[in-house]
Amino acid sequence: MTKQHPTLKVFLLVVFVLALSAAAQAQATRTWVSGVGDDVNPCSRTAPCKTFAGAISKTAKDGEISTLDPGGFGTLTITKSITVNGGGGGQGYGSVLSALAPQGFLINITDVNDIRKSVKLNWLDINGASSGTDGIRFIAGNSLVVENTNIDGLTGDGIEIAGPASGTVEVFVRNVSVRNCVGTGMKITSAGSTVNVSVDSSQFANSGTGVDVQGGTLNISNSVVSGSTNAGISAGGAVGSVINANDNIVTNNGGAGITAATASGTVRLNNNSVHRNGTGLNNSGVMQSCSNNKVYGNTTDLTGAVAAIAAPGSCTR
Repeated sequence: MTKQHPTLKVFLLVVFVLALSAAAQAQATRTWVSGVGDDVNPCSRTAPCKTFAGAISKTAKDGEISTLDPGGFGTLTITKSITVNGGGGGQGYGSVLSALAPQGFLINITDVNDIRKSVKLNWLDINGASSGTDGIRFIAGNSLVVENTNIDGLTGDGIEIAGPASGTVEVFVRNVSVRNCVGTGMKITSAGSTVNVSVDSSQFANSGTGVDVQGGTLNISNSVVSGSTNAGISAGGAVGSVINANDNIVTNNGGAGITAATASGTVRLNNNSVHRNGTGLNNSGVMQSCSNNKVYGNTTDLTGAVAAIAAPGSCTR
């Protein structure tokens, strides 16, 4: 029987430890991209990558890709929890030119070992150049946060939330501008999952439909929806869809400003200004109001009936 020399054992142990260390360090918690970077780099601050796609493979799950300077960093498919921050230290936007691409960002997290399944997109400028399909498309995961982002010029949807067949999806959109999308500014559907979307301080302008809920719940507040070819804010679809609209301006939309478009659509209204639309409010499902909305100056102010929210204190608490 051959015995290993002690020195050889020590050497093999050192090699094994070094290999484990190298594997652990292969993905960094934080990586960087720059307009003058290169994807062969390790994506460190001093040796940044060129694209988001080049950086994500070198970024650990739950980590962050940050930009060093304004630039165009390419489209990205996201399959793990991550933050993409285009703020560049407050210097500018991380730009994504998605011309001819299916989407600027595709979120598709199905790994059972990824507990959070969470994505945050911040300080980004997604430009479809009138030929890209969708700005942000979410098809699998637990949560998505989009903040301080511009989305413009898509042939499809600015933001598409396509809830999967099961589970719960939470989406938060704040200080986001979506404009010039042939489809919708934001489209929400569900194949069976519970989808909850909150929108605050955002703008949806000059699209086919401003915000279209075909399944799930939308809470939208302090936002402007204008210039849509069709409806501004719509609850429809064959499955239940709910919209809670508070303190919004809905104006200059070709169809209804706010609509419960089908029998399964429910809309609740509080302190919205709805004017200069084809129809101000349209109800083909359930529409309830706190009786404090300003609906005026539309071609037709109201189609269908709006019920007052009668529970004591519901509109004042």
